[in-house]
Amino acid sequence: MVSIPSDADIAKLIERSLIDDKAVDPVTIDLTGKTSLADTMVIATGTSRRHIESMAEHLLERLKAHGMSGSIAEGRGQSDWVLIDAGDVIVHLFRDETRRFYDLERLWGSALPERAQASATA
Repeated sequence: MVSIPSDADIAKLIERSLIDDKAVDPVTIDLTGKTSLADTMVIATGTSRRHIESMAEHLLERLKAHGMSGSIAEGRGQSDWVLIDAGDVIVHLFRDETRRFYDLERLWGSALPERAQASATA
């Protein structure tokens, strides 16, 4: 019998995968009470289109290995922005300029660490 991982376990798996793949500025945002779409959002930047594609591929493989075979990835092949739906955890993998343009951290109420520090010193 395969046990389905909890949302917290999935989020940790995603975070570990992105860190292992050298994602830039990974951020995890708690969406509980903010939307019914998901409970957690993970956002990270890749250094190139190939890096984003590689991170998405590895992440899908790791999710599948942990019983999440139904995870869906949108935007693969273009790789400026890949969205992975892992149930109650949504993952956004961006190129830097695309991430800055959409600024999902600000939209969902969580600043990147360096932005928060810059705001505090201003």
